[in-house]
Amino acid sequence: LALNFLSADKRLAAGTAFASRSLLRWGIVLVGLRVTFGQIVALGPTALLCVLVIVAVTIASGIFVARRLGFDAAFGTLAGGAVAICGASAALALATTLGERRANQAQLTLVLVGISALSALAMVTYPFIAHWLGMSDLKAGFLLGASIHDVAQALGAGYSYSDGAGQIAAIVKLTRVALLAPVLAVVALFLPRGEAGKGQGVPWFVIGFFVLAGINSTGIIPALVTSTAERTAAGLLAAAVTATAIRSPLPQLLEAGWRPMVVIAGATLCALALSLGAATFLIG
Repeated sequence: LALNFLSADKRLAAGTAFASRSLLRWGIVLVGLRVTFGQIVALGPTALLCVLVIVAVTIASGIFVARRLGFDAAFGTLAGGAVAICGASAALALATTLGERRANQAQLTLVLVGISALSALAMVTYPFIAHWLGMSDLKAGFLLGASIHDVAQALGAGYSYSDGAGQIAAIVKLTRVALLAPVLAVVALFLPRGEAGKGQGVPWFVIGFFVLAGINSTGIIPALVTSTAERTAAGLLAAAVTATAIRSPLPQLLEAGWRPMVVIAGATLCALALSLGAATFLIG
């Protein structure tokens, strides 16, 4: 955002547009190598069902709060989906799927800023909640993996609690990451990109995500290739976030006020409450 003044230089327009769109899509595809279907199955039916419910209800809460504050369902989906799935990566993917008519650069930037701040806050505070409640590694790992926004912060919180909690948090969080593709598919089918009211079908990068996750599940991809792909995905998504901030219209950001942050905070509290309830009464 501090480099936003560069958007006035027309020579950079093509490059920032390429980074915020094309590099983003390929980054999403490579995220598929973070997960395997075996990791998801290993959670067990109860935990898996809890994760599905938490993701769905969190997205619904984002839409509900957004509509109550005068925003449309697209912004609620963007904010709620970012909280429910994997933070900034999900926000970028959802914005791409929705299209700029439904989720403009200013809205996306607000979500990215809000997600970054709340995810960092959650990483620091949520482990204290788990300690205060005397949770086992299993329960704490589920709570942290099911509620914290970004992957890095979820794993950081988990391993700060214990190694066992960190391992559980990683599996739960990556299960949420795996739900990115089906959520994008649903959004593409039921929330139109333009004003014609027609869905656009499943985006190619969603299919690519599923394909790589499936291949990775077979175990035939060497660990070196997987780790390289993960670092590459992180680099591509970082470039996309940077380009998005440079291209964002700051006057619209300033005019938005406090209401967009309330949508993100509402979805965050919903995810925390649901994850805490599931960890306390259903897990272990």
